[in-house]
Amino acid sequence: MSSTLPDSCDLLIAGAGAAGLATAIFAARAAPALAPLLVDGASKPGVKILVSGGARCNVTNVSVTDADFWGGRRSIIRHVLRGFPVPDTIRFFRDLGVPLHEEADGKLFPDTNRARDVLDALLRGAALAGVRLLAGTRVSEIQREGAGFLVHTSAGVVRARTVVLATGGRSLPRSGSDGTGYALAAALGHTIVPTTPALAPLILDSTDGHAIHARLSGVSHDAELTIRAGGTEVAHLRGALLWTHFGISGPLALNASRHWARARLEGHQVRVTASFFPGETFETLDEFWLAAAKERPRATIQTLLAAVLPESMSRAVLDVVGIDGRTTLAGWSRDDRRRLIRALLAWPLAVTDTRGYNYAEVTAGGVDLTEIDPGTMESRVCPGLFLVGEILDVDGRIGGFNFQWAWATGKRAGDAIARARS
Repeated sequence: MSSTLPDSCDLLIAGAGAAGLATAIFAARAAPALAPLLVDGASKPGVKILVSGGARCNVTNVSVTDADFWGGRRSIIRHVLRGFPVPDTIRFFRDLGVPLHEEADGKLFPDTNRARDVLDALLRGAALAGVRLLAGTRVSEIQREGAGFLVHTSAGVVRARTVVLATGGRSLPRSGSDGTGYALAAALGHTIVPTTPALAPLILDSTDGHAIHARLSGVSHDAELTIRAGGTEVAHLRGALLWTHFGISGPLALNASRHWARARLEGHQVRVTASFFPGETFETLDEFWLAAAKERPRATIQTLLAAVLPESMSRAVLDVVGIDGRTTLAGWSRDDRRRLIRALLAWPLAVTDTRGYNYAEVTAGGVDLTEIDPGTMESRVCPGLFLVGEILDVDGRIGGFNFQWAWATGKRAGDAIARARS
């Protein structure tokens, strides 16, 4: 780790998170004479890596495509990802001494299940490649100076031939990711797509007539969420839903949060509904209940519903809909049956907000992707400036995809900078 700020350097990377560390390693390996200077405002860089994946770090996913991301143009995302596919990521970490293993939904974690091992390996890899890391050094301004840059930091001013912005977004600001990079990029001519939290839990209105989250806190089950903005469906997602004392969380709610937040940002009235029987339609569920009534006419509605949903949830649903769960399947009316089916397939969720950047795993919005060369990550409006990771208008779904974006953008930028240096 470097202790003092030099007067000048060939390459300065602002931000020592996943994307910044990857960029530094790839650039230094390809052009050892570069000796990249990596600066970070935090006294201990890499906090986001440490807290990710429940402190286990979901490094990537076995299958990553542009369809796993939202934000900027799909064709640009696809181009970037092709430069560093998942097998290359696996080899990269294996060479760093961090073999990965696969878990549910294709998630890849370190064999040790320790995020600390991932961060330590990256820091070690950077040091071995000749990267100079200066922690506790915050970049406050970047000015164009001839063909290079004048970078103002909390430790002084340094001249840099090339600058990489790897400052992250606004999510988890306690990690040092407070959105400063957007102002730096904007001052150098970039367009910033307005940002919102993404991969954040959702808060529900406790006074709404359909509110059942307080009764179900801690209950998890498979579900589907549909988000409509101004009457138009903008997202239909499936996954595990977790009820909490404040609303909903779990992979499904986290993935849905960016769609709700973006629609609200655009001024739309947003409606969210949940299907507690994912993959089913009104017709198939109606057939299920009719068949059950023939096979078990004396069974109660509550008994059958509790056989396919968590019991506490089945009771809560019946209470809100106003159906006596003690009624037998043979004894309930056609209207009640249909009313329950409609509720089970389109349960209104009165979302009032996300839990904000303090709880968001990533940021939606950021530097406009069209202003970046996807083959190099170099700015199209400010030559010599490169942008990687979360600062860009790209956010992936939960499951290791945002880390893969960090590694892929770092690879593209690092190799391009090295080529220009040689």
